[in-house]
Amino acid sequence: MPGTFDVAIETHFSAAHSLRGYPGDCARLHGHNWIVRLSVRCRGLDRAGIGIDFRILKGHLAAVLTELDHSCLNDLPPFQEANPSAENIARYLYLQLGRRIDSDRVRVARVGVSETADATASYGEG
Repeated sequence: MPGTFDVAIETHFSAAHSLRGYPGDCARLHGHNWIVRLSVRCRGLDRAGIGIDFRILKGHLAAVLTELDHSCLNDLPPFQEANPSAENIARYLYLQLGRRIDSDRVRVARVGVSETADATASYGEG
């Protein structure tokens, strides 16, 4: 079985949220400078020796984050019922990015979301 390559990028966005039903301070509206790490798995390399161009990944991630950046996440359709927790944001981004990136050769492997430098949740399937 041939090996695979994992290619990852990281960026950030700023947004506010509150966690409905949370028994603490996070139930109140507050904001974060969220860090997002996208990792994709590539089967093989192209003729230039690249699994997927970093610029392509950055473009897809930027397009998906445009809706979230500088918003109140609770007001957005994906988070009106599901709490905008780091876990739910990671799953949402994973699914959105998979629709844009997944192909026969490249698949989204995992999306990690950090609200602070020492608190990260990630989501992946398979």
